[in-house]
Amino acid sequence: MSERVAVVIPALNAALTLAPVIDEALRHVQTVIVVDDGSSDRTGDAATKAGAITLRHEVNRGKGAALKTGFAWARTNGFDGVITIDADGQHLASDVPKFLRVREDTKADLIIGGRAHLFHGMLARRRMANQFSAWGIAMAARTAVTDSQSGFRFYSMSMLDAIHLRADGFDMESEVIIRAGRRGFRIATIPIDLGFVNGISTSHYRPVKDTVRIFFTALRTLVSG
Repeated sequence: MSERVAVVIPALNAALTLAPVIDEALRHVQTVIVVDDGSSDRTGDAATKAGAITLRHEVNRGKGAALKTGFAWARTNGFDGVITIDADGQHLASDVPKFLRVREDTKADLIIGGRAHLFHGMLARRRMANQFSAWGIAMAARTAVTDSQSGFRFYSMSMLDAIHLRADGFDMESEVIIRAGRRGFRIATIPIDLGFVNGISTSHYRPVKDTVRIFFTALRTLVSG
């Protein structure tokens, strides 16, 4: 593949889980960027030791803000796209080549690693939050979306350059789907496997609070265009 693609990992207090994710990602891309989002543990040290380029927020600013910091670094350094992976080991970095193949075959600007086929294994509140979010985001984006909250994704730099992202929390990942869909960018979903399905102990996602926040972000995005 001729495009330059980096892996971006937003990380918060992930010192114990981060190294294997970086190690596997580096088997498939040359550059891994970890954005330490104000961690109180040794996340940054673990990332650097594992071979990643480490960027740091001195205070916690949210997953969306961490992703945007990684996007900005990749843009400045001439990358054509990024693949985002969570830091807790839920996502299998061995699936990175799958995203690269789909990008090469379809030229999709946003490729989402879908987990809808695994929703039955989630706790009921987590499953319902994901299904409700996906339905609402698909309606707002005018495109088929079965999993709007998966953080395992490919983003083309040309798409990121064309849309303005305002949210800094988990809702940014919903905002980008809506803005991309309504601007006519091609969105694809591919099934992924997970290292584990219910990441309750490692996830910073709050099913009720963050789902409500996603709803209002979607509404604001629709109103503001």
